[in-house]
Amino acid sequence: MRLTTLPVLAAVTAAVLAGCGSDDPPTPAATNPAPTRPVETSPPAEIAGPPVAAALAALETDYAARLGVYAVDTGTGETVEHRADERFAFASTHKMLSAAAVLQATEPAELAQVIPFDAADVVGFSPVTEPAVGTGLTLLEVIQAAITVSDNTAANLLFEQVGGPDGLEAVVRGFSDETTSFDRIEPDLSEWAPGETRDTTTPRAMAANLRGLLLGDLLAEEDRTLLHDTMRANTTGDELIRAGVPEGWVVADKTGSATHGGRNDIAVIEPPGAAPIVLAVYSNRLDPEAESDPALIAAATAIVLDALAG
Repeated sequence: MRLTTLPVLAAVTAAVLAGCGSDDPPTPAATNPAPTRPVETSPPAEIAGPPVAAALAALETDYAARLGVYAVDTGTGETVEHRADERFAFASTHKMLSAAAVLQATEPAELAQVIPFDAADVVGFSPVTEPAVGTGLTLLEVIQAAITVSDNTAANLLFEQVGGPDGLEAVVRGFSDETTSFDRIEPDLSEWAPGETRDTTTPRAMAANLRGLLLGDLLAEEDRTLLHDTMRANTTGDELIRAGVPEGWVVADKTGSATHGGRNDIAVIEPPGAAPIVLAVYSNRLDPEAESDPALIAAATAIVLDALAG
């Protein structure tokens, strides 16, 4: 099933772009054909040598932050890694996994079924679902709301479709991810402090999930295309990974925000005429009261892409 423009989402996206608040800043939607999945012709090689490591460490100093990065050029197999196995709050980046789990478990025709909910189900930042109380949304609209505007009630409705956090964790274990932990629903899952393991992942684990879902065979082709198109239409990442890529490159991403100044973005990046790059960037500030700064994610992205190009 190809992604379609839905009136309810179009109206709400316009409102968000006009200035509605969100934990994720808006960006214009993009539509492009899905990339051909690459065949790797060389073994993985980590290129995060001293210059790259020093540049990423300098960002941590400049922003008083902890930064986690995992990137892989799917054409060459080269990787950039920085704190790639440390845990970070996944925050709203989990919505990519929730959507994938629902797509994996349903037939295309089932995406047209209406999912009912009432006012008691609505949580903070739900610009698509809140106006639809009493009427409901189709399952496709719920998926699009969770991904493209990061609607939190939509995310919880997806949780319900797969059996809650435990059910989603079981699905993700089937993706060969033994790392990511699902424990709470929205909005509580974005509450994080140092040492917390609930609702956390690592950059390496999430990048592997993203690669398998959008570029691999974890989803049927129709579902993979739908998820990829929906992430390309994301409206919340203009200042994050998208801000760090060269003009003309296409980004399919999902962002997230957590307490402790947490800011995240995961993406499949499509350079013109080249194999996709999979990138996961997670961060938190050292000061628990500090605000997140999207420029940190954009700067890390630019460093990573420069390293892979070198």
